[in-house]
Amino acid sequence: MTTRWLTPEEQRAWRAYVAASLLLEDTLDRQLQQDAGMPHLYYTILAYLSETPERRLRMTDLAEKLKITRSRLTYAVARLEKDGHVRREACKWDKRGTVAALTDEGMAVLERTAPGHVATVRATLFDHLTPEQVSQLEEICTAVERALQGDGSEAAPAPEGLPWLRRSSSSPPSPPSSSSPPSSSCGS
Repeated sequence: MTTRWLTPEEQRAWRAYVAASLLLEDTLDRQLQQDAGMPHLYYTILAYLSETPERRLRMTDLAEKLKITRSRLTYAVARLEKDGHVRREACKWDKRGTVAALTDEGMAVLERTAPGHVATVRATLFDHLTPEQVSQLEEICTAVERALQGDGSEAAPAPEGLPWLRRSSSSPPSPPSSSSPPSSSCGS
């Protein structure tokens, strides 16, 4: 098979994407470390939990939403639990499952931190884009996400290669559970 090298235009776009994404993530991490003592990933965990019914979500489903390995999520939730922001609970309908629950303290941290986080996102990204570019950004990111999650193309990874289906980046993928119910919430 012949390597399909990037064209000069693709190379410029790729390097611009890499530079922008690294700088954006660094800026968000610094702001959140300063305001809340946590990295962007931890803030995002709190934000996702705050948007779910009863502020609870099964760990496997949370890993999928975050697009990370279950082991990385377990480590992050352990830190958030130690800080009193999240509590782990047994899943009521699956004895093997665990639920992450946002505590009142975690919700308070999120509410206190959100205005500064939104201001940083706006100042570093959206204030530099036209409304048309915002729509294009959403369209581009959605297309890439779909392709990486398996849209049927040959370039897409096998479903078992997706991060939330792996225990860690170095361990072999585990098969998806066929006993999981269709609902992402776990409880009554």
